Amino acid sequence: MQVIRKIKEMQASSDRLRREGKSIGLVPTMGYLHEGHLSLVRKAKALSNAVVVSIFVNPTQFGPGEDFEKYPRDEEEDRTKLEAEGVDFLLIPEAREMYPSGYQTYVEVTEVAKGLCGDFRPGHFRGVATVVAKFFNIVKPHIAVFGEKDYQQLLVIKRMVEDLNFDIEIISGTLIREEDGIAMSSRNAYLSPENRRKATILYRSLKEGKTSFESGERRTFALCKTVKESLESVGEISIQYVEIRDAETLEKIEIVNGPAVIAVAAIVGGVRLIDNIIIVREEKPFCYL
Repeated sequence: MQVIRKIKEMQASSDRLRREGKSIGLVPTMGYLHEGHLSLVRKAKALSNAVVVSIFVNPTQFGPGEDFEKYPRDEEEDRTKLEAEGVDFLLIPEAREMYPSGYQTYVEVTEVAKGLCGDFRPGHFRGVATVVAKFFNIVKPHIAVFGEKDYQQLLVIKRMVEDLNFDIEIISGTLIREEDGIAMSSRNAYLSPENRRKATILYRSLKEGKTSFESGERRTFALCKTVKESLESVGEISIQYVEIRDAETLEKIEIVNGPAVIAVAAIVGGVRLIDNIIIVREEKPFCYL
Protein backbone atom coordinates (compact mmCIF):
# COMPACT_ATOMS: atom_id res chain seq x y z
CA MET A 1 0.00 0.00 0.00
CA GLN A 2 1.38 3.37 -1.01
CA VAL A 3 0.80 6.21 1.48
CA ILE A 4 0.42 9.61 -0.21
CA ARG A 5 0.25 12.93 1.60
CA LYS A 6 0.57 15.38 -1.29
CA ILE A 7 -2.30 16.29 -3.61
CA LYS A 8 -0.16 16.53 -6.75
CA GLU A 9 1.35 13.12 -6.09
CA MET A 10 -2.09 11.53 -5.82
CA GLN A 11 -3.26 13.24 -9.01
CA ALA A 12 -0.18 11.98 -10.86
CA SER A 13 -0.77 8.43 -9.61
CA SER A 14 -4.41 8.58 -10.70
CA ASP A 15 -3.43 9.90 -14.12
CA ARG A 16 -1.03 6.97 -14.50
CA LEU A 17 -3.69 4.45 -13.50
CA ARG A 18 -6.14 5.91 -15.99
CA ARG A 19 -3.55 5.82 -18.80
CA GLU A 20 -3.05 2.15 -17.98
CA GLY A 21 -6.78 1.59 -18.38
CA LYS A 22 -7.38 0.80 -14.72
CA SER A 23 -10.54 1.77 -12.90
CA ILE A 24 -10.19 3.63 -9.61
CA GLY A 25 -12.41 3.18 -6.58
CA LEU A 26 -12.45 5.78 -3.78
CA VAL A 27 -13.57 5.35 -0.18
CA PRO A 28 -13.46 8.72 1.65
CA THR A 29 -13.18 8.44 5.46
CA MET A 30 -12.23 10.44 8.53
CA GLY A 31 -10.23 7.52 9.88
CA TYR A 32 -10.52 5.57 13.14
CA LEU A 33 -11.68 2.76 10.91
CA HIS A 34 -14.12 0.04 11.89
CA GLU A 35 -15.83 -2.84 10.12
CA GLY A 36 -18.33 -0.48 8.52
CA HIS A 37 -15.53 1.35 6.72
CA LEU A 38 -13.83 -1.91 5.76
CA SER A 39 -17.06 -3.24 4.21
CA LEU A 40 -16.98 -0.18 1.90
CA VAL A 41 -13.35 -0.90 1.06
CA ARG A 42 -14.23 -4.47 0.09
CA LYS A 43 -17.03 -3.24 -2.16
CA ALA A 44 -14.67 -0.78 -3.84
CA LYS A 45 -12.10 -3.55 -4.28
CA ALA A 46 -14.68 -5.80 -5.94
CA LEU A 47 -15.71 -3.06 -8.37
CA SER A 48 -12.41 -1.46 -9.37
CA ASN A 49 -8.80 -2.25 -10.25
CA ALA A 50 -7.19 0.15 -7.76
CA VAL A 51 -8.63 1.26 -4.41
CA VAL A 52 -7.84 4.61 -2.81
CA VAL A 53 -8.89 5.27 0.79
CA SER A 54 -8.65 8.82 2.07
CA ILE A 55 -8.31 9.72 5.73
CA PHE A 56 -9.00 13.34 6.52
CA VAL A 57 -10.77 14.81 9.54
CA ASN A 58 -12.38 17.64 7.62
CA PRO A 59 -12.54 20.86 9.65
CA THR A 60 -15.16 22.50 7.42
CA GLN A 61 -17.88 19.98 8.34
CA PHE A 62 -17.57 20.60 12.09
CA GLY A 63 -19.49 23.46 13.68
CA PRO A 64 -18.57 25.54 16.73
CA GLY A 65 -18.54 23.43 19.87
CA GLU A 66 -18.45 20.13 17.95
CA ASP A 67 -15.80 17.46 18.42
CA PHE A 68 -13.21 18.32 15.75
CA GLU A 69 -10.30 18.47 18.17
CA LYS A 70 -11.19 15.30 20.07
CA TYR A 71 -12.45 13.27 17.11
CA PRO A 72 -10.76 9.86 17.50
CA ARG A 73 -7.64 9.31 15.42
CA ASP A 74 -5.31 6.30 15.08
CA GLU A 75 -3.32 6.46 11.85
CA GLU A 76 -1.09 3.48 12.65
CA GLU A 77 -4.01 1.15 13.35
CA ASP A 78 -5.87 2.44 10.28
CA ARG A 79 -2.87 1.69 8.08
CA THR A 80 -2.64 -1.84 9.45
CA LYS A 81 -6.30 -2.52 8.72
CA LEU A 82 -6.14 -1.11 5.20
CA GLU A 83 -2.98 -3.03 4.31
CA ALA A 84 -4.73 -6.22 5.43
CA GLU A 85 -7.59 -5.40 3.04
CA GLY A 86 -5.21 -4.97 0.10
CA VAL A 87 -5.81 -1.25 -0.40
CA ASP A 88 -3.56 0.22 -3.09
CA PHE A 89 -3.30 3.84 -1.97
CA LEU A 90 -3.88 5.58 1.34
CA LEU A 91 -4.31 9.33 0.91
CA ILE A 92 -3.71 11.40 4.05
CA PRO A 93 -3.56 15.06 3.00
CA GLU A 94 -2.71 17.91 5.34
CA ALA A 95 -5.40 20.46 6.19
CA ARG A 96 -3.16 23.37 5.16
CA GLU A 97 -2.91 21.91 1.64
CA MET A 98 -6.61 21.10 1.40
CA TYR A 99 -7.56 24.56 2.66
CA PRO A 100 -4.59 26.86 2.06
CA SER A 101 -4.48 30.49 3.12
CA GLY A 102 -7.06 32.47 1.15
CA TYR A 103 -9.29 29.47 0.43
CA GLN A 104 -12.84 30.66 -0.38
CA THR A 105 -14.65 28.14 -2.61
CA TYR A 106 -17.40 25.88 -1.26
CA VAL A 107 -20.01 23.52 -2.68
CA GLU A 108 -23.54 23.71 -1.34
CA VAL A 109 -26.36 21.27 -2.05
CA THR A 110 -29.59 23.03 -1.13
CA GLU A 111 -32.79 21.00 -0.72
CA VAL A 112 -31.44 17.55 0.16
CA ALA A 113 -29.26 19.07 2.89
CA LYS A 114 -32.28 20.68 4.59
CA GLY A 115 -33.94 19.10 7.61
CA LEU A 116 -32.77 16.07 9.56
CA CYS A 117 -29.09 16.58 10.44
CA GLY A 118 -29.03 19.75 8.36
CA ASP A 119 -31.18 21.50 10.98
CA PHE A 120 -28.93 20.52 13.87
CA ARG A 121 -25.53 20.92 12.17
CA PRO A 122 -25.63 24.16 10.15
CA GLY A 123 -22.95 24.20 7.46
CA HIS A 124 -22.12 20.53 7.96
CA PHE A 125 -23.21 19.35 4.52
CA ARG A 126 -21.56 22.31 2.82
CA GLY A 127 -18.30 21.09 4.35
CA VAL A 128 -19.02 17.50 3.33
CA ALA A 129 -19.89 18.38 -0.27
CA THR A 130 -16.85 20.62 -0.58
CA VAL A 131 -14.31 18.11 0.70
CA VAL A 132 -15.81 15.25 -1.32
CA ALA A 133 -15.74 17.36 -4.49
CA LYS A 134 -12.09 18.12 -3.79
CA PHE A 135 -11.31 14.43 -3.31
CA PHE A 136 -13.05 13.64 -6.59
CA ASN A 137 -10.73 16.09 -8.35
CA ILE A 138 -7.67 14.79 -6.50
CA VAL A 139 -8.27 11.04 -6.89
CA LYS A 140 -10.21 11.10 -10.18
CA PRO A 141 -12.12 7.91 -9.34
CA HIS A 142 -14.51 5.98 -11.56
CA ILE A 143 -16.57 4.93 -8.54
CA ALA A 144 -16.85 6.16 -4.95
CA VAL A 145 -18.39 4.18 -2.10
CA PHE A 146 -20.37 5.74 0.76
CA GLY A 147 -22.20 4.02 3.59
CA GLU A 148 -25.95 4.12 4.20
CA LYS A 149 -25.36 4.82 7.89
CA ASP A 150 -24.94 8.52 7.02
CA TYR A 151 -28.01 8.39 4.80
CA GLN A 152 -28.55 12.10 4.28
CA GLN A 153 -24.86 12.50 3.45
CA LEU A 154 -25.14 9.72 0.86
CA LEU A 155 -28.02 11.51 -0.89
CA VAL A 156 -26.26 14.88 -0.69
CA ILE A 157 -23.28 13.34 -2.53
CA LYS A 158 -25.51 11.67 -5.11
CA ARG A 159 -27.28 14.98 -5.77
CA MET A 160 -23.99 16.85 -6.10
CA VAL A 161 -22.60 14.29 -8.54
CA GLU A 162 -25.69 14.50 -10.71
CA ASP A 163 -26.01 18.28 -10.60
CA LEU A 164 -22.32 19.01 -11.26
CA ASN A 165 -21.93 16.28 -13.92
CA PHE A 166 -19.16 14.38 -12.16
CA ASP A 167 -18.34 11.33 -14.26
CA ILE A 168 -18.37 9.11 -11.18
CA GLU A 169 -20.71 6.34 -10.08
CA ILE A 170 -21.75 6.55 -6.44
CA ILE A 171 -22.09 3.15 -4.81
CA SER A 172 -23.90 2.74 -1.50
CA GLY A 173 -22.74 0.33 1.16
CA THR A 174 -25.09 -1.39 3.61
CA LEU A 175 -25.17 -0.07 7.17
CA ILE A 176 -23.08 -2.35 9.41
CA ARG A 177 -24.01 -2.90 13.05
CA GLU A 178 -22.28 -4.04 16.21
CA GLU A 179 -23.44 -7.27 17.84
CA ASP A 180 -25.73 -5.26 20.14
CA GLY A 181 -27.37 -3.55 17.16
CA ILE A 182 -25.71 -0.14 17.44
CA ALA A 183 -24.78 1.30 14.06
CA MET A 184 -21.00 1.23 13.71
CA SER A 185 -19.55 4.70 14.15
CA SER A 186 -16.21 6.11 15.20
CA ARG A 187 -18.08 8.21 17.78
CA ASN A 188 -19.26 5.07 19.60
CA ALA A 189 -15.87 5.25 21.33
CA TYR A 190 -17.23 8.19 23.34
CA LEU A 191 -19.96 6.06 24.97
CA SER A 192 -19.58 4.77 28.51
CA PRO A 193 -20.70 1.15 29.10
CA GLU A 194 -23.96 2.39 30.64
CA ASN A 195 -24.72 4.78 27.79
CA ARG A 196 -23.74 2.11 25.29
CA ARG A 197 -26.54 -0.05 26.68
CA LYS A 198 -28.97 2.85 26.47
CA ALA A 199 -27.95 3.55 22.87
CA THR A 200 -29.19 0.14 21.74
CA ILE A 201 -32.71 1.58 21.93
CA LEU A 202 -32.17 3.46 18.66
CA TYR A 203 -32.09 0.32 16.54
CA ARG A 204 -34.77 -1.42 18.60
CA SER A 205 -37.06 1.57 18.07
CA LEU A 206 -36.40 1.62 14.33
CA LYS A 207 -37.23 -2.08 14.14
CA GLU A 208 -40.51 -1.44 15.95
CA GLY A 209 -41.35 1.18 13.35
CA LYS A 210 -40.55 -1.23 10.55
CA THR A 211 -42.61 -3.97 12.21
CA SER A 212 -45.58 -1.59 12.40
CA PHE A 213 -45.16 -0.85 8.69
CA GLU A 214 -44.99 -4.55 7.86
CA SER A 215 -48.20 -5.03 9.87
CA GLY A 216 -49.99 -2.64 7.55
CA GLU A 217 -49.47 0.88 8.95
CA ARG A 218 -48.65 3.35 6.18
CA ARG A 219 -49.21 6.74 7.85
CA THR A 220 -45.86 8.35 8.62
CA PHE A 221 -47.12 10.20 11.72
CA ALA A 222 -48.26 6.90 13.25
CA LEU A 223 -45.03 5.11 12.37
CA CYS A 224 -42.96 7.96 13.82
CA LYS A 225 -45.11 7.90 16.98
CA THR A 226 -44.25 4.23 17.45
CA VAL A 227 -40.53 4.93 17.13
CA LYS A 228 -40.64 7.96 19.47
CA GLU A 229 -42.55 6.12 22.17
CA SER A 230 -40.00 3.34 22.06
CA LEU A 231 -37.10 5.81 22.30
CA GLU A 232 -38.76 7.59 25.21
CA SER A 233 -39.02 4.31 27.12
CA VAL A 234 -35.33 4.71 28.00
CA GLY A 235 -34.56 7.63 30.26
CA GLU A 236 -31.94 10.33 29.71
CA ILE A 237 -32.10 10.21 25.92
CA SER A 238 -32.70 13.48 24.13
CA ILE A 239 -34.42 12.97 20.77
CA GLN A 240 -33.47 15.42 18.04
CA TYR A 241 -35.65 13.99 15.32
CA VAL A 242 -37.62 10.97 14.18
CA GLU A 243 -38.70 11.28 10.57
CA ILE A 244 -39.74 9.21 7.60
CA ARG A 245 -38.56 10.47 4.24
CA ASP A 246 -38.63 9.36 0.63
CA ALA A 247 -35.58 7.11 0.33
CA GLU A 248 -34.62 8.49 -3.08
CA THR A 249 -35.16 12.23 -2.62
CA LEU A 250 -35.41 12.75 1.17
CA GLU A 251 -38.64 14.66 0.60
CA LYS A 252 -41.21 14.57 3.40
CA ILE A 253 -44.06 12.13 2.89
CA GLU A 254 -47.35 11.54 4.69
CA ILE A 255 -48.06 8.03 3.39
CA VAL A 256 -45.47 5.35 2.68
CA ASN A 257 -46.24 4.05 -0.79
CA GLY A 258 -42.71 3.73 -2.20
CA PRO A 259 -39.06 3.59 -1.14
CA ALA A 260 -38.80 5.13 2.35
CA VAL A 261 -36.38 5.45 5.24
CA ILE A 262 -36.93 6.07 8.96
CA ALA A 263 -34.17 8.31 10.30
CA VAL A 264 -33.42 9.19 13.92
CA ALA A 265 -30.93 11.31 15.81
CA ALA A 266 -30.58 11.42 19.59
CA ILE A 267 -28.16 12.52 22.28
CA VAL A 268 -27.12 9.68 24.57
CA GLY A 269 -24.78 10.57 27.42
CA GLY A 270 -23.71 13.71 25.60
CA VAL A 271 -22.94 11.79 22.40
CA ARG A 272 -24.93 12.54 19.27
CA LEU A 273 -25.92 9.34 17.47
CA ILE A 274 -27.76 8.86 14.19
CA ASP A 275 -29.34 5.74 12.76
CA ASN A 276 -31.81 4.71 10.10
CA ILE A 277 -33.66 1.79 8.67
CA ILE A 278 -35.01 1.42 5.14
CA ILE A 279 -38.58 0.18 5.28
CA VAL A 280 -39.11 0.01 1.52
CA ARG A 281 -36.14 -0.36 -0.77
CA GLU A 282 -36.38 0.12 -4.51
CA GLU A 283 -35.16 -3.02 -6.18
CA LYS A 284 -32.61 -2.23 -8.86
CA PRO A 285 -30.40 -4.63 -10.78
CA PHE A 286 -26.81 -4.23 -9.59
CA CYS A 287 -24.31 -3.94 -12.42
CA TYR A 288 -20.64 -4.65 -11.83
CA LEU A 289 -18.11 -2.67 -13.84
